[in-house]
Amino acid sequence: MVKTHRDLEVSQLAFETSMEVFRLSKQFPQQETYSLTAQIRRSSPSVSSNISEGWRKRRYEAAFVSKLNDAEAEAAETQTWLEYAEACQYAAPDEVKPLYEKYDHVIGMLVNMQNNPKPWLLPSRR
Repeated sequence: MVKTHRDLEVSQLAFETSMEVFRLSKQFPQQETYSLTAQIRRSSPSVSSNISEGWRKRRYEAAFVSKLNDAEAEAAETQTWLEYAEACQYAAPDEVKPLYEKYDHVIGMLVNMQNNPKPWLLPSRR
């Protein structure tokens, strides 16, 4: 049973993947600290934080879906930063590919929730 955002499979996967991205980013060159490293460390945890914000807004369908859409966008942004990390040779393809695929899975789950939000919504207060 889902009682909090932490019980959602998509939230767990987003958090876990973000931590993997953080560990990967530790190997980026120091000169990237204020650019690529900062960007990827900002976007990757934003996925799970937007899911948790959306969970707290699920009394209002539009707000809930909007936060899930924000989470989806942050996941896609993180994928782009992963592509840059690989292209700049800061991360090997075999390090990037599994993370990219995990974000694909997260995005798919978020899109499904956005397309069918009713099961997740709370009854409105009247």
